[in-house]
Amino acid sequence: MDVHVLLLDAEGRVLLMERANTGYADGRAGVPSGHLERGESVLAAAIREAEEEVAVRLRPDDLRFVHVSHRSGPGEEDRVGFFFAAARWDGEPVNNEPEKCAGIWWSDPDDLPASTVDYIADAIRRVRRDSEAFSVYGWD
Repeated sequence: MDVHVLLLDAEGRVLLMERANTGYADGRAGVPSGHLERGESVLAAAIREAEEEVAVRLRPDDLRFVHVSHRSGPGEEDRVGFFFAAARWDGEPVNNEPEKCAGIWWSDPDDLPASTVDYIADAIRRVRRDSEAFSVYGWD
C-alpha cells in the first residue's frame, strides 16, 4: 500500500514533483507519496511523506480522503494507493529530497503535464470530476 498527497494551493493548483534517481518513473511528475511503513496508518504515512519530501507539516484533520486506486502494470507489483487532499499545512513546500526529486512546481490539475505518472493523473482526473472514490487502473 502507498499514500499520495495532493497539496492544493489557494488557486486550486496541485503540487507536482519530478522524480529522479529512484528507479521508478524517473523524469515523470508525481505528488508527495510513498509506501506505508510497518505498523503505520495511511494518515501517518501521508503526514510523514509530505514532511520528508516537501517539508510541510500536516495534521490528520488537514487531510481529506479523496480516492483509492487498485493498480497494476507490466513488470509492477499490484498496489493499492490512498489519495488525500490538503488545502492547509504548516511551512512552505520546498524540494526536501533533491537526491530523489529534480524539482517541484504548482500545476493546474485540469491541465497536468504529459509527463505525469499515468495512474496519478488518472486519480487526479477522477478527483476533479468528483466521480468515484474508488478505481482500478492498469487491469485488463
